[in-house]
Amino acid sequence: MSEMKTAPALLEGPALEKDDGYRSILDVFERACSQYADRPAFTCMGSTLTYAGMKDLVDRFAHWIVTRTSMSPGDRLGIVLPNLLQYPVAVFGALKAGLVIVNTNPLYTADEMYHQFADAGVSGVVVFAHMAHKLEAVLKRLPIAHVIVTEVADLHPWPSRFKYNLGARYIARQVPRYHLPDAVPMRQVLKQQGKVDDSRWGRDEDLAILQYTGGTTGTPKGAMLSHANLVANMRQTGEVLGSAVTRGQETIIAPLPVYHIYTFTVNCMFGCETGSHSVLIPNPKDLDSFVKTLAQQPFSAFIGLNTLFAALCRRPDFQKLDFSPLKLSVSGGMALNTTTANRWYEVTGSAVLEGYGMTETSPVVCVNPPDRIQPGAIGRPVAGTRLQVLDDNDQPLGYDTPGELCVQGPQVMKGYWKLPEETAKTLSEDGWVRSGDIAVLQHDGFVRIVDRKKDMIVSSGFNIYPNEVEDVLLRHEDIHEAAVIGVPDEDSGESVVAFIVPRNGVNLDAAALKQWCRQELTGYKVPRRFEFRDQLPRSSVGKVLRRVLRDELTDTARKDAS
Repeated sequence: MSEMKTAPALLEGPALEKDDGYRSILDVFERACSQYADRPAFTCMGSTLTYAGMKDLVDRFAHWIVTRTSMSPGDRLGIVLPNLLQYPVAVFGALKAGLVIVNTNPLYTADEMYHQFADAGVSGVVVFAHMAHKLEAVLKRLPIAHVIVTEVADLHPWPSRFKYNLGARYIARQVPRYHLPDAVPMRQVLKQQGKVDDSRWGRDEDLAILQYTGGTTGTPKGAMLSHANLVANMRQTGEVLGSAVTRGQETIIAPLPVYHIYTFTVNCMFGCETGSHSVLIPNPKDLDSFVKTLAQQPFSAFIGLNTLFAALCRRPDFQKLDFSPLKLSVSGGMALNTTTANRWYEVTGSAVLEGYGMTETSPVVCVNPPDRIQPGAIGRPVAGTRLQVLDDNDQPLGYDTPGELCVQGPQVMKGYWKLPEETAKTLSEDGWVRSGDIAVLQHDGFVRIVDRKKDMIVSSGFNIYPNEVEDVLLRHEDIHEAAVIGVPDEDSGESVVAFIVPRNGVNLDAAALKQWCRQELTGYKVPRRFEFRDQLPRSSVGKVLRRVLRDELTDTARKDAS
């Protein structure tokens, strides 16, 4: 008898409902500011912007761009800001002037900033004063026409503004010296009133954001996200979470970076569209201040990730908070483990709703319905989204069979910026994007991730690609070969381990190597541990076998435990 073949599995979300006429991110913003004018929009460090107040500042920012700069619609603006009130003002203001946003991690080194800005071809940058010295180094290699510098409390009222800005610069000494003689202070930008004609706005398939990602290979690439992509993903998110949200009444805690597309879509898009109040947390690692903020601000929704949920639940001061208003806890950015989910529920009484997404999908692909959370699953595909899994020969697989997850829907990116060959590897002509993640599609419509991109490391929700770290290590004159892997870490999810083959048998010092890496890499990418070897395991064609190195550490840990 011939072997029976299993029919290919295909999961589809429900049809995407009517779009309410939104053709751009600015349509969402303008309607929200009109409907919820007196409602608080964003709060940070005790200072609040209402929707009407935010609109005024956004109009001023856009007017300055149009009247005082040479930037034209379609030009790219780098934004290097943590979670501050200035972030939504700069983003919506730039979009209103027709610019394309290049979200940039403020923790980046000068070299990382340079490569991103050079690739994107930015014409201007909005930079946090704490990171302005890095931009100074960039400008020595890359001319950028317009620079706006902002201090931590620039949008706070007096005397709060004076206290925070002075304290950061002269007391805490958090602002390294920099020399940017042509830079314009943010407060000066916002002095002049004015509006911008909506003919400058991007719409539909026009590019809105260049969101840089390692994709599935580790080489930094700018995912081209259009207005249509982001508006669609906002609507998709809303159709899942809408039943748990009362318009104009929710307060959402936002500790994750707003420059990350996950938080941008949830807080700047979905949050605004629903008239919600987002509380921005500039530094969630400062858990003392974070918990004090939570104690002062009743909240109904919390957007986090596994590492943060676990860290908070260990704190007695967090356990004592009033969680009676909390009705929605959402996890993304990294896998949520069962122990953390159970502990969060024990402490807060709120079940954690896990979702899944990719930068290339704006980002949300799957979400657990609030009324039917399935532990261990990433949820069901959101509206208008189709999922399939493929084997190593790109053939569709059936239900309950692990394969590479592929996604099709209106939230899928336009492609990678100036990289047609990389785009072709990841995005098919009919709009299917490969995730690189190994998933199982279930008959009940839920999806489970059973393995990740084989080499990618996820530390506290940040993607770390071994190639990037290895490239830095190999610049060291005494390193002959290097291989980087991720190992489980209770605090961060995974931590970076580097295997080093010294050049000519030189004795290398791990502490010195770590310090050297800090000059080249953002902190979370720096290896926590160094293993020195005479050689690295390789395949028959010479490829370094990171899997063997992972297994080696696992076996060693198992023997130590026994």
